[in-house]
Amino acid sequence: MSSKDWIEKDFYAVLGVDKAASADDIKKAYRKVARESHPDHNPGDPKAEERFKAASEAYNVLSDSGRRREYDEMRSLFGSGAFRRNARGEGQPGGMPFDVSDMFGGGGGDRRFGGSGFQDLFSSIFTGNQGGGQAAPRGPGRGRDVETEVALDFGDAVRGVTLPLTLRAPGVCETCHGNGAKPGTQPRTCPVCHGAGVTTRNQGSFSFSEPCRNCQGVGTVVEEKCPECHGSGGVTKTRTMNVRFPAGVADGQRIRLAGRGEPGERGGPAGDLFVQVKVRPDELFGRTGDDLTLSVPVTFAEAVLGTDLRVPTLDGAVTLRVPPGTPSGRVLRARGKGVVRRDGQAGDLLVTLDVVVPARLSDEARTALEAFAEQSPPAAREHLDARVRRVS
Repeated sequence: MSSKDWIEKDFYAVLGVDKAASADDIKKAYRKVARESHPDHNPGDPKAEERFKAASEAYNVLSDSGRRREYDEMRSLFGSGAFRRNARGEGQPGGMPFDVSDMFGGGGGDRRFGGSGFQDLFSSIFTGNQGGGQAAPRGPGRGRDVETEVALDFGDAVRGVTLPLTLRAPGVCETCHGNGAKPGTQPRTCPVCHGAGVTTRNQGSFSFSEPCRNCQGVGTVVEEKCPECHGSGGVTKTRTMNVRFPAGVADGQRIRLAGRGEPGERGGPAGDLFVQVKVRPDELFGRTGDDLTLSVPVTFAEAVLGTDLRVPTLDGAVTLRVPPGTPSGRVLRARGKGVVRRDGQAGDLLVTLDVVVPARLSDEARTALEAFAEQSPPAAREHLDARVRRVS
């Protein structure tokens, strides 16, 4: 991504957060935008697809503290008046009028800054490259990141699972193996930049660099292009890979697979693959952090007299003791029967007891219950009765 992109695009506005937003706020905002605009949820909607791509681009910058700091510094420098315009719409650094488009590589750039791009102007300022020496080789550009979504069963998310993931996305061309050259030939070093990918010119006490126009910043030139990928080094194809989802992966979690995204141009490093996890709800169990939750109905008699309760877990069953006089809503804990953490320790299974009141009773049951009611102590409602007497 060029410095021009950083200046023109307000990544905070894309995600709908303030510039002072925390990393957690940025992550939450990105997940919200990604869910709403994901192409799978908006088929055939180009605006939603563009919004999804813009959100991913913004998150890739703002989620990295170093890149976010550079982005903020560059936006602050541009907006602070370091590059003002005169009445004719021209910039005025140091009192010398110029057209801002020149800095982006537009017409007239050769007259004022040797055709240098805006990205390289900032690179020279921030890195202190003033000696006019040979620029470091740039090489082929990095591929773009790819994002997809995978739905996991509740049990698989808790235990961990390896699943095949099929993507239709750009991949390395198998004909030229990513270098973009026709089989039997090889790219040759660019004669203009000598493999550096950039050309450097001196302007007073500064040196300014721009991507080499002869090789488009790659450093090599393909004279005979691959007939399959036409020199790009990549083709769109269906590929399948096995992805390991760790035990305890949570709904909404984003897993990064380094180097598994779109390949770089002409053999450049690949981008990353980000997998958004969607966990299907379970018919019995819920989850709170590393603890599993389960609601179990018990009869009135079981709650009053106490009982041994056999309940399921994800990998078996356990017996819990319900003490006599247990009220509805009490939570019993089965230690170590929850989600296994990375340190090998496990959360608990939290069992909530729900005392069931029957809607209908047989004559025998009603008679027995009435006899019980006559013998049982009354509920402690004295404080309520006192308030009723005062307001009556």
